Amino acid sequence: MIAINSKMPTGQLQQMNDGNMTNHNTDELFANKKIALFAVPGAFTPTCSETHLPGFIVAADELKAKGIDHIICLAVNDAFVMNAWGKAQNAEHIMMLADGDGSYTKALGLEMETGAFGGLRSQRYSMVIDNGIVTHLNIEQPKQFEVSTAQVLLNSL
Repeated sequence: MIAINSKMPTGQLQQMNDGNMTNHNTDELFANKKIALFAVPGAFTPTCSETHLPGFIVAADELKAKGIDHIICLAVNDAFVMNAWGKAQNAEHIMMLADGDGSYTKALGLEMETGAFGGLRSQRYSMVIDNGIVTHLNIEQPKQFEVSTAQVLLNSL
């Protein structure tokens, strides 16, 4: 499992922008930047839509004022779903990235099997990545939402 002071694994994440698919190489995405990344079990799900993503939308300016270059929301969903969810939530300041097959989430060691809910999904977490290195990591216990909030991450900066 990824840990503080670990280098982020190399992988590919997808993003839809204006009808165009972009494949992001994570080495390039995280290079020479300070990133706030949070992951959710699924787009359009209750806690994710009602509190987790909205918290980062509200805190975006404060996070950027503390030196964050990009805020990334990651989920094991496809890029079309992540794009639609971002639009539905007015998340224009958040990069809505897809890990469609869960391979990046597995490389992080933060996957969970949810059975009929959706199969392979991500655990809920937040982290700060500074030039590809994890400097802060907050992993939720199953069915909890306490340590991965935008406010907790903001307070740690």
